[in-house]
Amino acid sequence: MSILNKVLDFFKRREDASIGGGPKAVEKQLASGKLTARERITALLDPGTFHEYDLFVKHAGKDFGMDKKELPGDGVITGTGMISDHPVCIFAQDFTVAGGSLGLMHARKITKIMNHAIKMGIPLIGINDSGGARIQEGVNSLAGYGEIFYRNTLASGVIPQISVILGPCAGGAVYSP
Repeated sequence: MSILNKVLDFFKRREDASIGGGPKAVEKQLASGKLTARERITALLDPGTFHEYDLFVKHAGKDFGMDKKELPGDGVITGTGMISDHPVCIFAQDFTVAGGSLGLMHARKITKIMNHAIKMGIPLIGINDSGGARIQEGVNSLAGYGEIFYRNTLASGVIPQISVILGPCAGGAVYSP
């Protein structure tokens, strides 16, 4: 494959991953009067300042047919950006991808951005829109919540942690912070 074809393939994969759960899921989200996770980030951050982390992360589920499913970004968008010229770390759960449910890699993406916020001493913003733990990943989902909650305690009193609940959140999605 030529360099040009590799670059074109990369742009196609990036575009596909950016659609979240696909056109039908996005249409359903918009029809219910809700912005998509990407639109929420874009609306909140200063224009052109969002730098996404781990767009191509894949879920770790192997059971219950999960090995045959694609979950772009494992249902969460993470990165850094600016609000009024101040740096922030941000994550937004994507309800169009498996109901925004938290699996192992979803949790790892969130804990990675939490670690970055703590290290840099900047605010962390979580936009929650999740059905809770991804049942198909079992105990790994619950362990993921444990890792998130642990970092909430490390960040408590050190950096601002801001949570915005924008959907029918359940379970761990409403416990943090």
